[in-house]
Amino acid sequence: MMTERNNVTEFVLLGLTQDPDVQKVLFILFLLIYIVTMVGNLLIVTTITASPSLGSPMYFFLACLSLMDAVYATAVLPKLIMDLLCEVKTISFQACMVHLFIVHLSGGAEVFLLVAMAYDPYVAICKPLHYLIIMNRRVCRILLVVAWVGGFGHSAFQFIVVYNLPFCGPNVIDHFICDMFPLLELACTDTYVVGLTVVANAGAMCTVVFILLLISYGIILNNLQTHSQEGRRKALSTCGSHITVVVLFFVPCIFMYVRPVSNFPIDKSLTVFYTIVTPMLNPLIYTLRNSEMKNSMRRLRGEVSTRIRKPY
Repeated sequence: MMTERNNVTEFVLLGLTQDPDVQKVLFILFLLIYIVTMVGNLLIVTTITASPSLGSPMYFFLACLSLMDAVYATAVLPKLIMDLLCEVKTISFQACMVHLFIVHLSGGAEVFLLVAMAYDPYVAICKPLHYLIIMNRRVCRILLVVAWVGGFGHSAFQFIVVYNLPFCGPNVIDHFICDMFPLLELACTDTYVVGLTVVANAGAMCTVVFILLLISYGIILNNLQTHSQEGRRKALSTCGSHITVVVLFFVPCIFMYVRPVSNFPIDKSLTVFYTIVTPMLNPLIYTLRNSEMKNSMRRLRGEVSTRIRKPY
C-alpha cells in the first residue's frame, strides 16, 4: 500500500524520442531485435539441452546466461515496443516498481553468473588435474543459485530504497524504463545519501566484479604459456568470447552507476546498449567463435529436418 506522502499513482515515460516518424522506425527495429534475441538465446538453450556432447560446465553456464538474457530482454523490450505506438506512455506506480525489480534481478544475476563463467576456464587452465573434482554438477548448480540469490539481494535493495521514497508531485520520467536515477530525481526529498547507497550497491558491485574478472582473465592468459598451440588457440577463443561479453556489459553499467545521482543525455543510449543490444549479441559472440556449438546446431537442424520429412 502506498504511503500517505505518495500522491503519484502513475508515471509518464518520455521514451527515446518524441518524433512520430523516428518512433515508427524504432518500433520496427526493436521488434526485430527482440525476435532475434529470443530466437538466438532460446536456440542456444535448446541446442545445449539436446546435445549430450555439450554437457560441460561451460555450456551449462552458457545456457543459463542465454535464459537470463531472454528474461532481461523481455523485462525491457515488450513495454518499450508498445510505448513506441502510444502517444502518451504511462506506467502505474506498482508496475514501475515491479519493472525496476525484474530488470535489476536479471541484470544482477547476470553479473554474478559472468563470475562463474570466468571461474570455469580459470579452473580448467590453472588447475586442470582437479577440474572434474572442482567443477562438478553440484558446484555448478550452487554457483547458479548463488547468482540468482545475489541478483535478488541486489534488486531487493534497489526496490526497497525507491519504494519507500515520497513521490508527491512530478511524475514524468525522462527515460524509457523505470530506473534508479530517473526515479530518484522525482522524489520529494533529498536523495544525496540514497544516491550514495545506490552507488555503493550497483556501482561498487559492477566495478569490483569487473576488476576481478579482468584479473582472472589476466591470470588465465598468463598460464596459457605452458599449453600447446592448439590448447592456447581453443582457450583464447573461449576467453575472447567471455571478455567481449564482460566488456560490453560492464563498461556501460559502470558509467551509469558509479557517479552521484544525475542524468545525462547519453544515458538512454547506454541503457539501450546493455539492456537491449548486449542480450542480442551474446548468442552471436558465443556461437560464431565456437565450433562445437556450430556443429551441434547443424546436427540438431539435420535431426529436425529428418523428422519433418519422415512420413507417418
